[in-house]
Amino acid sequence: MSTAIPNPGSSGPTASLIPPGDATGDYDGKDPRPHRQRPATPEKAGSPARPARMLLGAAGMVITAWFVCNAFLALAYYPGRFLNSSILIGVLGLVIGIGGSMLFFWFLNLCIEGFPSRLAEGLIPYAFLLPGFSLIGIFLLYPTIQTIVYSFANDDSTQWVKFENYQAIFGDPAFWQALLNNFLWIAIVPAVTVAIGLAVAVLADKLGPTGEKLAKSGIFLPMAISFVGAATVWGLIYAYDSPGSAQTGLLNAIITALGGDPQPWYQIETARLNSLLLMVILIWLQAGFAMVLLSSAIKAVPEDTIEAGRMDGASETRIFWQIVFPQVWPTLVSVFITVLIMVLKIFDLVYVTTNGLNKTDVIANMFFRKLFVSQQAGQASAVVVVLLILVVPILIYQVRVFRQQEANR
Repeated sequence: MSTAIPNPGSSGPTASLIPPGDATGDYDGKDPRPHRQRPATPEKAGSPARPARMLLGAAGMVITAWFVCNAFLALAYYPGRFLNSSILIGVLGLVIGIGGSMLFFWFLNLCIEGFPSRLAEGLIPYAFLLPGFSLIGIFLLYPTIQTIVYSFANDDSTQWVKFENYQAIFGDPAFWQALLNNFLWIAIVPAVTVAIGLAVAVLADKLGPTGEKLAKSGIFLPMAISFVGAATVWGLIYAYDSPGSAQTGLLNAIITALGGDPQPWYQIETARLNSLLLMVILIWLQAGFAMVLLSSAIKAVPEDTIEAGRMDGASETRIFWQIVFPQVWPTLVSVFITVLIMVLKIFDLVYVTTNGLNKTDVIANMFFRKLFVSQQAGQASAVVVVLLILVVPILIYQVRVFRQQEANR
């Protein structure tokens, strides 16, 4: 313990204390005593590699993958061994799929832990992403590359024919007809779908809680129906029976009740009326999708910006177009692009309703017909490559929009 001495300039019991060695009393606040420095602790060395754990994990992954694949093949090819029970096969499929995935990732983690610790810390994120990327590669990238390759081969993909398939489809008027129909779908369906979804979202937002729920539920309900189911439902609306007989189609029943003649709606090519009627079905299906996303975006608009506009005397119409609309624009673009990509790949509605007859064909339906009806795999692949070329730029733009949205949050 250090001993303090009285300051010579002070007297009495209140004399100040100064550190030892400072006889003048001019203490600058620094402790003259030498500080003990802690010895530098060496960095914690990483754990060495454990080959046994690494090999055990790798062997476990291989065995698990082999067992799961063969188990699914057994379920598919030998249902009699499982009492031909679809319920039993479904339950076993769930157990094998989920349990096999958990076991595979457990062995994967075990294998990564066998590496030196520093290397394992860098590898483990990529290792857990690898199975997902592998599935994407197997089911998306590989078929895409293979389709491009097949587009330069003959009908049974046994001989190279260079650009003959592309020359054949570009020289076919039916291809240009289908391409024109796709562009008509692109020009009409996304814009009308987004416009209806936005209108419903804005108007429903003005209703009370109960009215808003009912309105949105009614618009969203068609989303629960498949494309084939929707085509069947609307087939009852567009159905045509010969004049003089009872009309089962709602539209023709209304027309005949008003004194008109029934019309074969799917066969009317004038002004592309039959294609427009098919577009109505898709708009009916997707308006609810657009409404849900746009309604969420509208509700996310800060209330203080709307109140500021009202305080400045702006009308509700001006508030919407100058305050609300710019803030929901990124969501609107995302919905538009999503619907547009779906329209480029439209197939179900056309196949079920008209099968491309009466100038209603689209690219996807043309591909299906060339591959499965005409057995022209080369030309079918060329048609798909054209569709891929049309879709890729839109996908790139969509990714950029998503990145901008994330950057603005």
